[in-house]
Amino acid sequence: MDPGDVLIVCLYVDDLIFTGNNSEMITKFREAMIRHFEMIDLGLMSYFLGIEVVQQDDGIFISQKNYASDILKKFKREHSKPVYTPVEEKLKLTRENDGKRVDSTQYKSLIGSLRYLTATRPDIVYEVGLLSRFMEEPCVSHLQGAKRILRYIKGALTDGIFYASNNEVELVGYTYSDWARDIETRKSTSGYAFHLGTGAISWSSKKQPVVALSTTEAEYTTTISCATQTIWMRRILEVIHQKQKSPTKIYCDNKSAIALSKNPVFHGRSKHIDIRFHKIRELIVEKEVVIEYCPTEE
Repeated sequence: MDPGDVLIVCLYVDDLIFTGNNSEMITKFREAMIRHFEMIDLGLMSYFLGIEVVQQDDGIFISQKNYASDILKKFKREHSKPVYTPVEEKLKLTRENDGKRVDSTQYKSLIGSLRYLTATRPDIVYEVGLLSRFMEEPCVSHLQGAKRILRYIKGALTDGIFYASNNEVELVGYTYSDWARDIETRKSTSGYAFHLGTGAISWSSKKQPVVALSTTEAEYTTTISCATQTIWMRRILEVIHQKQKSPTKIYCDNKSAIALSKNPVFHGRSKHIDIRFHKIRELIVEKEVVIEYCPTEE
């Protein structure tokens, strides 16, 4: 491949970004690629790296039904009884020194398969992330937790994400946090999800880097993580001509965290929080984001 050809195509595509509507840009891009590289047009995408894509007039639906079925067969859970939640509500896992060990290779294979499934299944992101913390020395309790996720998948095999056709797309974020769920480190877990129109486009579940001293601090830390991701996504949307005209709404179920994000005064309850977590106040003043209350049930 001649580097000059790559440069020509890149420059050509760069011009396309700012001219024509979406269909014209796609057509021109395809023609440019075919001229410079040996490739064929396979038409609308229907399958890509295990992700099934159904393109309809009213929108696009993505799922991993076949891949999920393969996971169930691989780990002999295709005939298991379905459950309606991926994890028990009060489940608390630890690195049990006295617990019975299981095959770490099989456990890692199972968790790795589940992690790839999260590409279209944000409903299992938290649970898979929780079980990923014990891959070095997994015990029976950890394996049972992973098997429960398989039973949950069995009952929701066809689930996926639907993106409806809509010219007006608004970026909306949802944030949530547990508090001191990790028994060993007493750290909390941050979680957020973004919707653009009708479907989720970005989600995360990650252990917080610091120990939160209250539910307010745990939710506040999660909210700023969500806010920084918001800024990055707003910039990307602006590049692809989907600039957000109003501040992005971030829904949080903790009123104290919302009040703290709007209060510029460092009072006794918040002055111990690392200064980098107070960036959200600046973002609110600049009208990049707005934090609104949303009950936990919703």
